[in-house]
Amino acid sequence: MKTVKTLLRHVGEFKRDSILTPMWMIGEVACEMVIPLLMATLIDQGVEQGDMSVIGRTAAIMVGVALCGLTFGCLGSVFGSRAATGFAKNLRQDQYDKIQTFSFSNIDRFSTPSLVTRLTTDVMNIQNAFMMILRMVPRAFSSLIIAMCMAFVVSGTMALIYLGAVIILGSILGVLMSIAAKYFRQAFPEYDAMNESVEENVTAMRAVKAFARESMQTRVFKATSKRIYDIFLKAELVLAAVDPIIQTTVWGCLLLISWVGSHLIVQNQLTTGDLTSLLMYCMNILMSLVMLSMTIVMITMSSASARRIAEVLEEHDDMAVAAEPVTTVRDGSIVFDHVNFAYPSVTLSENDPAAKRRAEMAQQLINSGPENVLTDLSLTIPSGTVVGIIGGTGSSKTTLVNLIPRLYDVTGGSLTVGGVDVRDYDRKVLRDKVAVVLQNNVLFSGTILSNMRWGNPNATIDDCQRACAIACADEFIDKLPDGYESTVEQGGQNFSGGQKQRLCIARALLKDPNVLILDDSTSAVDTGTDAKIRRAFARHMPDVTKIIIAQRISSVQDADMIVVLDNGHISGVGTHDELVASNEIYRELVELQTQGGGDFDEDQFAQLNNTAEAQHSSDVDDDKEVR
Repeated sequence: MKTVKTLLRHVGEFKRDSILTPMWMIGEVACEMVIPLLMATLIDQGVEQGDMSVIGRTAAIMVGVALCGLTFGCLGSVFGSRAATGFAKNLRQDQYDKIQTFSFSNIDRFSTPSLVTRLTTDVMNIQNAFMMILRMVPRAFSSLIIAMCMAFVVSGTMALIYLGAVIILGSILGVLMSIAAKYFRQAFPEYDAMNESVEENVTAMRAVKAFARESMQTRVFKATSKRIYDIFLKAELVLAAVDPIIQTTVWGCLLLISWVGSHLIVQNQLTTGDLTSLLMYCMNILMSLVMLSMTIVMITMSSASARRIAEVLEEHDDMAVAAEPVTTVRDGSIVFDHVNFAYPSVTLSENDPAAKRRAEMAQQLINSGPENVLTDLSLTIPSGTVVGIIGGTGSSKTTLVNLIPRLYDVTGGSLTVGGVDVRDYDRKVLRDKVAVVLQNNVLFSGTILSNMRWGNPNATIDDCQRACAIACADEFIDKLPDGYESTVEQGGQNFSGGQKQRLCIARALLKDPNVLILDDSTSAVDTGTDAKIRRAFARHMPDVTKIIIAQRISSVQDADMIVVLDNGHISGVGTHDELVASNEIYRELVELQTQGGGDFDEDQFAQLNNTAEAQHSSDVDDDKEVR
């Protein structure tokens, strides 16, 4: 019931159509119920008496009633279609709007394929079910009730046959629908798994080809598709029994009514016209049951979809909004004051087996480490400082910087930017002034220029060229035939890793930030270009606080401050020379890179944190230069 209330709140401006549709359908049924009575009059008083005036008059009335019923039915179709499609439009839009408000922790509770399925397949199921509820349910119920009442008016004895058939058929259909519902609830979560398989295969097609794993991916998809097939086969086998049961009941009723009715006619307890009208009411009653069974099937199929959509609509942003949010970020100073952070626990879904499997895996990962991924962390960063962050896999480097633009909220202590707690800012203002270039570089379909304007919708071509020059992206853009109007394919697949990183850096610069965070954002760029980008930062952005997460010592050794993270704790803070002299982990890392002649691997560094010794290895991207 809570799910239904949640969905109905989104009918919105289509309430009028939703209310009028059942009324038109009931009007159509009322007209249909009059016709059997008119038919009885036509036969008994017209045909059998040979009175042509009665026949003509009754026939004219029947035509008029039929036209009224046709008009009501057409109006019901028009209003119902408008209400159902409008409801679906609102559900899609409201879900999409809701997703845009999600914090990172909200997004963590859903998978991307699952959200896509909820916005498409699930909404379509709800649209079809809503259409049937508005049109077929009121029509079937009103037809069933009115026809039954009219049958009792004509002949109570004959009406008992209908009543018995309704009770028997309704009970059988109820059992079959409950069995089918169980299978439908299992089917739709499997669509998420299938969409996930398709998304991974399509987006990672180059990797699939490179590793020659086409046959393996085909087997994975076939297995997922087979699970959906098996579930729907079971459901359809159950539903396949509905039609013969209904047919048997219909013909059984007709034969029984004809047999009993003929005896009643012989005994002068029933007229031929009455028998004809009763046969028509019999068909109305049984067809009403057929319509109800079809509606129940559709509602059963869509019930899982309804719950999944409601989960998105009922999800609340877990970040509190300040009563009077601050709308100005004074400068780029940052202070971590005894900050603790732990990722929120994952809620398991009892009705979604696929989501439950993902949630359990995520929960195991969370529970495998300490409760806090950042513990009692204090750090002061003056405005305009260049900060380098070094740490191994799992040392929470990315988590640390994600707290600054409030992608997650601290769970203990406080974090200020520009002297104000980040929780007191208007989030859009804060994120405009704290620009983040994430680990996973995302470019959108369009052109280079349209991608640049994600950073600033009002940026001129000169602004974009200036930002690209600082990020050294102009070096390859100027060589493209269409320059800044060059096409960007989905995900930026027509650009190399290093080119995508430079475009993302330029896009962030267009925000004119007070704080710029580069989360390993030059890993695919050669060391020479990396150095040019850092020199450009120093020359063109001296007052901007720059936080650089890197694997290479060369990327951070000139920083004003270097922070060494170790399992959510600060192992050391200082300049390059100070850390070489005082921090054993940093010193051994420097020796590893300078003596080994290559960039270090993060797994090595994680081992250095634990044992202070590791074997040298090198993991160099194709477009990196080995020092």
